[in-house]
Amino acid sequence: MRDDGKMEPTVVWISWFLSSKGNEYFCEVEEDYILDRFNLTGLNTEVQHYAQALDMITDNLDEEIQDDLRGNLDLQARLLYGLIHARWIVTARGLAKMLEKYKRADFGRCPRVLCQSQPLLPVGLTDVPYEKSVKLYCGRCEDIYSPKSSRHGSIDGAYFGTSFPHLLFLVYPNLIPPKSGPVELGLPGRSTDIEGSRRSRRIREEQEAQAEGVGEAVSTAAVALKADRYRPRIFGFQVNEIAKLQRWQEAVRDKQISRLEELEANAA
Repeated sequence: MRDDGKMEPTVVWISWFLSSKGNEYFCEVEEDYILDRFNLTGLNTEVQHYAQALDMITDNLDEEIQDDLRGNLDLQARLLYGLIHARWIVTARGLAKMLEKYKRADFGRCPRVLCQSQPLLPVGLTDVPYEKSVKLYCGRCEDIYSPKSSRHGSIDGAYFGTSFPHLLFLVYPNLIPPKSGPVELGLPGRSTDIEGSRRSRRIREEQEAQAEGVGEAVSTAAVALKADRYRPRIFGFQVNEIAKLQRWQEAVRDKQISRLEELEANAA
């Protein structure tokens, strides 16, 4: 019991939030960071009932608040914590906490066979809430994927921001995965037979191609042109080394598409 006669909460809000199913991607934001109002600059315009939502997160909410308002406050508290979380994980202490989750592969592993179960990192496609859900970035193939779980797939991408995974690799350059070879960093790997996986994938693709039969012809070049490339950015600026690599890759891709178009034209 506190000095004012009120009962201490049995479970603090942040601990309850982190232990809830579907919130495994989040890390704990330290209380002193939340209580420093400078770190929360501008969030009062993003969150309704900002003061009460902040009180709920810090367990200072008046217990006499009406139940109908409490339900809305819970949603606003989740939004506020998510936006604070996006700022926290790009600080030195926040990066260190997320690094531990990355080493444990808490965010999952890349589904591509050649990435050899490379651990993934959460990333947002926009910093504006309620626009895009969170994606998972692979540092080896430099592509993004949707989470397997629908619970994780419904998390707002703004709660992780667009800069986090790329800033992590910038601060910890030794973590940048090689483009080939086994996964290192002492990460717990899975015993997979790479050649067997490739073979089974080839068989599956051949079976799918046979099952399709003779159907409407699909232009390979048209499909390639529709594919969008993910562009890593840190605070809105494209990463220099990746930008140079992507310019070269896009030049090669354009040449390949031109060759496909010529082959398709000749075949017609």
